[in-house]
Amino acid sequence: MMIPVKPVLAAVTTLALASIAQAQQLSVEASKTVPLRLTGSAASIVIGNKNIADVAVHDERLIFVTGKSYGTTNLMVFNKAGEEVYSAEVVVTANSSNLVTVNRAGQNQTYDCAPVCRSALTLGDDPAYFSNLIQQQLQAQTLTGGN
Repeated sequence: MMIPVKPVLAAVTTLALASIAQAQQLSVEASKTVPLRLTGSAASIVIGNKNIADVAVHDERLIFVTGKSYGTTNLMVFNKAGEEVYSAEVVVTANSSNLVTVNRAGQNQTYDCAPVCRSALTLGDDPAYFSNLIQQQLQAQTLTGGN
């Protein structure tokens, strides 16, 4: 049985292009936002884990990706026809250049020291210290009307 060459080449090219599109990676620091300009018009946007990153839409060609917590998730953008306009792995990292971790009796406490040292909510810190910081942040959000 003879297989036509052109359809096989087309299929291989499509698979290669699909794997290239999936290989994109978007890096965002936790608590920072990066703009993302799309080459096509967006009709729907899906983020894999909203605890790691979130998206705000400016218009159909400009979105903003915000890092919320350290980790990796995925982002997919589709046009009105349901075709994928953009796809990437979103990696949320820490800007550790200003972080200082103090170990007291085996318990970590992390501080962000730019320009002065303040407690920094960091996974892996002492559970009591971490819990106290979360409560303070929730109280501050309540006072300022934030979400």
